[in-house]
Amino acid sequence: MTMFRVTAEEARQLGRVAVIYGGLSSERVVSLRSGAEVLAGLQRAGVDAFGIDLGGENGDLNPVAQLSEAQFDRAFLILHGPGGEDGTLQGVLEMLGKPYTGSGVAASALGMDKVRCKQLWTGAGLPTPEYVVIDESTDLAVVGDKLGWPIFVKPAHEGSSIGIAKVTNLDELHQAYENAAKLDSLVLAERWMSGSEFTVGVLNGETLPAIKLETTHDFYDFDAKYEADDTRYLFEHGLSEQQEAELNRLVIDAFNAVGCEGWSRVDLMQDGDGNFQLLEVNTAPGMTDHSLVPMAARKKGICFEQLVVEILRPTVAG
Repeated sequence: MTMFRVTAEEARQLGRVAVIYGGLSSERVVSLRSGAEVLAGLQRAGVDAFGIDLGGENGDLNPVAQLSEAQFDRAFLILHGPGGEDGTLQGVLEMLGKPYTGSGVAASALGMDKVRCKQLWTGAGLPTPEYVVIDESTDLAVVGDKLGWPIFVKPAHEGSSIGIAKVTNLDELHQAYENAAKLDSLVLAERWMSGSEFTVGVLNGETLPAIKLETTHDFYDFDAKYEADDTRYLFEHGLSEQQEAELNRLVIDAFNAVGCEGWSRVDLMQDGDGNFQLLEVNTAPGMTDHSLVPMAARKKGICFEQLVVEILRPTVAG
């Protein structure tokens, strides 16, 4: 396969590109890996790109000063988690007048907040599993009665499945809540979905091929995402043409309802009746060697170098 490279004219239009990654959240390690891949891909494509590890390895650098002092024309954002994916970084770049990849302030904040994103989808008439927001005063026995067992427990503002637990009884629910509350002040308990899990990337308004996820773990957790070699990513997923069309429509509706721009990844599961239920939207999905958006793009014939340039292009058109 011939290496994808931008033309000299497009390289000039793109100018100097800062790949912003790292940060100080619990997803720092994943972001460093994503950032390294994106930076190398842009450089192979002929883009004048450099990296900014926001906050630095020891968290001793001032992020605003880093961005203010750096010389760049636009930014590729691949900083996962709070501080990078939640509208904070986007707001700083808006103030600096620097174009950036992906969704804006509001959509980024909504996408990072699992509770408010589900509230928005519910208000828009889109399907998402039943849930309860829990805190230290919540009667967890009532939660168990309402949602049934097993239950997913999730910190509302973490990604990469960090802090998520599957619980099958009240004691486990108490422990899972305590663990999640250490990461986030907002925790939700969600009805367990027994069907297949799917993920669908969106690139500049169009869906990428859907991937069905199969893991030997209880669910698609951090290890299954980034470390395990036995996780299965299936493009032959057994959906009928009608089901696949329904899935793609739901993904675009979910993307648009949140106000996402550019690219993202939407995660879904089927319930016991085979109906699709929205789990979350990722506005800065992983770009590591285990990541799903690059995998789906390859299936569509888009190499990694072309993918990162496609994500970057709207920053010029916009």
